Amino acid sequence: MKFSEQWLREWVNPSIGSQELMDQITMAGLEVDGFEAVAGEFTGVVVGEVISVAPHPDADKLRVCQVSNGEQTVQVVCGAPNVRDGLKVPFAEVGAVLPGNFKIKKAKLRGQPSEGMLCSESELGLSESHDGLMELPEEAPVGQPVSDYLKLNDIAIDVDLTPNRSDCLSIKGLAREVGVLNSLVTTAPVIEPVKAVHSEVPDVRVEAPAGCPRYLGRILRNVNLQAETPLWMQEKLRRSGIRSIDAAVDVTNYVMLELGQPMHAFDRNEISGGIVVRMAAAGEKLVLLDGQQVELTAETLVIADHEKPVAIAGVMGGEHSGVSEKTQDLVLESAYFDPITLAGKARHYGLHTDASHRFERGVDYELAREAMERATSLLMAIVGGEPGEVVEVASAEHLPKPRAIDLREQRLADVLGLKINRTTVEEILTRLGLRIDKLLKDGWRVSVPSFRPDISIEEDLIEEVGRIFGYNNLPVTEPTGSLGLRAREEAVRPLSAVRNYFVAQGYQEAITYSFVDPKIQQLVDPEREGIALANPISADLSVMRTTLWSGLLKTVAYNQNRQQPRIRLFESGLRFEQTNDGIRQQPMLAGVVVGNQTPENWVNGRRTSDFFDVKGELESLFRLLGIEVAFVASQHPALHPGQTAELLRNGERVGWLGTLHPQVQKNLELNGTILLFELFLNSIVTGYVPNFKDVSKFPEVRRDLAIIIGSEVAFAQVEHVARKHAGEHLTALRVFDVYEGESLGEGNRSLALSLFWQHPERTLNEDEVHSLFNGVIEALKEELEATLRS
Repeated sequence: MKFSEQWLREWVNPSIGSQELMDQITMAGLEVDGFEAVAGEFTGVVVGEVISVAPHPDADKLRVCQVSNGEQTVQVVCGAPNVRDGLKVPFAEVGAVLPGNFKIKKAKLRGQPSEGMLCSESELGLSESHDGLMELPEEAPVGQPVSDYLKLNDIAIDVDLTPNRSDCLSIKGLAREVGVLNSLVTTAPVIEPVKAVHSEVPDVRVEAPAGCPRYLGRILRNVNLQAETPLWMQEKLRRSGIRSIDAAVDVTNYVMLELGQPMHAFDRNEISGGIVVRMAAAGEKLVLLDGQQVELTAETLVIADHEKPVAIAGVMGGEHSGVSEKTQDLVLESAYFDPITLAGKARHYGLHTDASHRFERGVDYELAREAMERATSLLMAIVGGEPGEVVEVASAEHLPKPRAIDLREQRLADVLGLKINRTTVEEILTRLGLRIDKLLKDGWRVSVPSFRPDISIEEDLIEEVGRIFGYNNLPVTEPTGSLGLRAREEAVRPLSAVRNYFVAQGYQEAITYSFVDPKIQQLVDPEREGIALANPISADLSVMRTTLWSGLLKTVAYNQNRQQPRIRLFESGLRFEQTNDGIRQQPMLAGVVVGNQTPENWVNGRRTSDFFDVKGELESLFRLLGIEVAFVASQHPALHPGQTAELLRNGERVGWLGTLHPQVQKNLELNGTILLFELFLNSIVTGYVPNFKDVSKFPEVRRDLAIIIGSEVAFAQVEHVARKHAGEHLTALRVFDVYEGESLGEGNRSLALSLFWQHPERTLNEDEVHSLFNGVIEALKEELEATLRS
């Protein structure tokens, strides 16, 4: 928030300088982001009065003016379009120095002498406006230095507030803080209820009380919006970074800056019937005050009349119902909108307004009536008018409930590291606007005021006491802690081992967003619905991922668009699923392989990675982890039929492996053969505890076997049957030949196996090996209908 130091000091004026004030505010947790002078540096500029204006004899666009400084009248040549008789204007006399070290001297302009310069706002460093001379009020005293008249010995301070301190988004809130820090009482303007002079009230109906628990409206008739906003108000708005527009808008902006309550003024003649606060109908359109037309969504709270929306609640009004110079009757609005209902709505429409900035963070829910009375009295002083009664529609059920919090004295001392006197604590809490309802044996019961929505637990109260007492006054202690070793199951492999394995295989680790594009996720995981974010960063990051493939495939597209032909990526992270018990977060490990199996060089050719390359890498990983995983043919909606495997451990699925489905690949505009895998991390990292086993000193026996078996029978089945019947001394089983041909018959293939036996304590005899070997053959015949190849 940007504010004028002078305006703040009207409320509370501690006996400290500007720098000390800014330091004090920063140390209280309201960080000062910067400051700047409210005007450029100049001297010799006074209030001048244009006595007369005559055309320049030799220049159509110039005027010869007689200007008085209160003591003498001099001639000044001026080209401003708004120069006229009787105008009061900043007058830079001969010898004056304007911003940029521009010195004013006597001169001749097209033959006419000129002794001085009439100034615009930009020439004094007040703004960027070059539209014409800066017009001063008629009551401005001629001859008084402009810097004194406009009180330009001032700075604009920019405070970077954290989102929880919405109470300081106003002069009132900042003054309260400064007053507490300096033990001073604030001097607030007296706000009296404005007496109604007519009984007409707006017809207000609130159909969405959860989004708008309180709404106030008032009709102000017969206003004169051609009246100019007073210079003092324009200056306070300017120094707060807000441009003056017209009296109605300026007053509502002024009240927002002063009290913290955003308001809006409608042209009553443009409101059909009455005011309805409701949720928008999907597809409704509204042209905003900035000229932008938006299409409203059903989640948007709007202010409407009986025919159409006229404003996005808490964000911006509509162009159609906005006030103009022709407006005669106003409808003033002052409301409390639920921060959760408004969160993200302004950003959804590409907007960020002062009102939305405050409402999203939380406005004092008891402030609306006070702001209404303040705005009414200011408007009547400027534009006149006849005020009506204030109509209020409130839902006690949906308004925030008053909170009482217990603060324990011992807990306060433990957290701050210092025991603070009870009287001091009570004084701090009271000055902050908190009310001590009851003195407890071990502390206090404190009621939280409506303007502090950020205080909800005991720690919040401790923070308030600590920052007002002064962080610099708290003792400095060095934190201590033990660094004990944590127990870890030996059978559980650390994630770092998995990462190191993939890096050693030539993969690169990727870290993608947990928020993904719902369109991509629908393609790769159509069976699960992602959890939609209430306040997404953008449309393509609007749901939580149900699979890591969503982010990895987007990364593949990014790299392929930058001519990267070989991509090998892996990622570990969480996927998110909605269950009956809430949101389940499941650790996952996923990877993607595109392009050649090895980098191209003079030895290696251009063999593209295939299904079995990745399968082999996963099998090596599982051996490293000490687990047995079966690869079973299956189907997945995102993977290619016939090139998809379901990974099972002890009959339970632990992941997927396959080639990306051609249609999905086409929709994502990806190139090449794309291989994907995804594993349930918790299911694969637990293996076995390594133990020592003697190396046998006795010879190993090998037997070779060739069988004919159906092509649909997976080798894993053959291996399972062979190992089950080969006895406990089988040390290895390897395939050394696979053959398919017409001689074997359609649907058959030949597998050549080598089986190895070795006894740890003696030499196996021929009969033992022959018996085990024959047992394997018979089991393959019976269980898999295999036959010996002759």
